[in-house]
Amino acid sequence: MPAKGHRVAYPFLLALALAACDHGGPPRIVEPRLTDAPAPRGAALLRDTMLDGQNAERARLGLPPLAWDEDLAAAARGYAGEMARTGRFAHAEQPQGPGRQGENLWTGTRAAYRYDEMLGHWLAERRFYVDLPTPGFSITGRWQDASHYSQIVWRATQRVGCAMVSNHGNDFLACRYLPPGNVVGQTAY
Repeated sequence: MPAKGHRVAYPFLLALALAACDHGGPPRIVEPRLTDAPAPRGAALLRDTMLDGQNAERARLGLPPLAWDEDLAAAARGYAGEMARTGRFAHAEQPQGPGRQGENLWTGTRAAYRYDEMLGHWLAERRFYVDLPTPGFSITGRWQDASHYSQIVWRATQRVGCAMVSNHGNDFLACRYLPPGNVVGQTAY
């Protein structure tokens, strides 16, 4: 019991204790689902959704369409599989220079999201995007807030390939792009 005239801020202590348990990762956000049915899946549906959705945004800006590339899809599948096996959600380590691929990643609860919803998260970054040289293309001052979108609308990018792999609890989507976007000092379009 505190001495007379002293109050203990119990909510503050609880918040402090919870902060000490934080593991430094981003908070997990669970969006409400309209149905308990699993989201539709399939390689053809993934290809069509990713290609059509990204090309629709590029067309809106007067940019040439992307072509689907099976080699990029295979590279994306390999890396999505690695993330699913390890549970580590992070960009692939790639060498600088020739052979480097652009990359967009997404993860969420297994079978809870449709492919268009996954792509929609990347396209929603448009609200933060301004066509200035990389890395200054985000109105928030954090390039990461608009980097998925800028890769999708990078004028020089010509090809894309995507794949999704799941583990027991999560889906991992990867898209690979050539030539890669987000080149420091250059603008997307």
